[in-house]
Amino acid sequence: MTGLTLGSLEVPTPVVLAPMAGITNAAYRRLCAEHGAGLYVCEMITSRGLVEGDETTKRMLVFDEAEKVRSVQLYGTDPRYVGEATRILCEEYGVAHVDLNFGCPVPKVTRKGGGGALPWKRNLLGRILEEAVAAAAPYDVPVTIKTRKGLDDDHLTYLDAGRIAQDAGCAAIALHGRTVAQAYSGEADWNAIAELKQTVTEIPVLGNGDIWEAADALRMVEETGVDGVVVGRGCLGRPWLFRDLAAAFAPSPVAGVRGAPATSLETTTLPTLGEVAAMMRRHAELLSEHMGEERGCKEFRKHVTWYLKGFRAGGELRRSLGLVDSLAALDRLLAELDPAEPFPASELGAPRGRQGAPRSRVVLPEGWLDDTDGLSGCGVGVLEDVDETTGG
Repeated sequence: MTGLTLGSLEVPTPVVLAPMAGITNAAYRRLCAEHGAGLYVCEMITSRGLVEGDETTKRMLVFDEAEKVRSVQLYGTDPRYVGEATRILCEEYGVAHVDLNFGCPVPKVTRKGGGGALPWKRNLLGRILEEAVAAAAPYDVPVTIKTRKGLDDDHLTYLDAGRIAQDAGCAAIALHGRTVAQAYSGEADWNAIAELKQTVTEIPVLGNGDIWEAADALRMVEETGVDGVVVGRGCLGRPWLFRDLAAAFAPSPVAGVRGAPATSLETTTLPTLGEVAAMMRRHAELLSEHMGEERGCKEFRKHVTWYLKGFRAGGELRRSLGLVDSLAALDRLLAELDPAEPFPASELGAPRGRQGAPRSRVVLPEGWLDDTDGLSGCGVGVLEDVDETTGG
């Protein structure tokens, strides 16, 4: 399979790191990029925060010195703010790709008509996309969209969203095969991804959901025909997944060679605990370089459980790693791990990160479902962005 073309941007491997709040900062993006080629998207920022010069927003827009292709996901509900934020990203931050979030299922986002709720308003969606595309055009920067199937099984929006994105001049659309009501529970609907691919024929379609191994990515491409994949929770504590993905999508790879394609779980190249420990140390080091050692080590703590998932590391050692406050302390603790312990086979193909349960209802603005085409029910001027802690 060849690379991915997003307007003027050529991505050598058709793999995109999904933006994840509190995860895909500059340090983690570099760590993943060190393992394989692809497009690595900054965690989501709000358009209003950027336009109004919010300091928290600006602190999130940090890029590593090795990050040659800057990619940012933008959240917004007002076409004017989204358009101006897109211009700022292109002109002032040298961003090469802007992705728009219309898939976030977090209630504090959907209750304002944002994230996965917004595509229900087709005209509003179209206006936002048109503003963003127009703002990015002078800089030759592609704009893409990431969305979900819909609010729930009775209120699907993905096919309309795909047509609107195509007509607005977006460079691609990515579909997470779950509804907002599902959040991260259950299984992703790859049939919906395939249907979107069949419907949207003029721009690339990317698939997202339940890619836990490189073999899953290959299977998604085979079953749905998508032009590329978006990987989120599957890479938590597993930055080497991008190495396997790069090898899997490499042209004419040779099976059996280290780093060769993962056409099955058995052919995936798995690290030992010693190799995982080295990745943990590198992750903490990069966080420290960007944030300072104390804050970087505190930020690293959340990743410990993901890195050690399935390994035999004792509870006390895990607790100590979860409280690490310096690189020296981390080195001492990592030295206690058995470097020869093999990767736990039980974790292959298993879900990672948050899952939770489906929601009985999606929290929406009052009257949101009454009108799909217009802007009534919640005027554009009333729609507000949320703070930066939102999940994507």
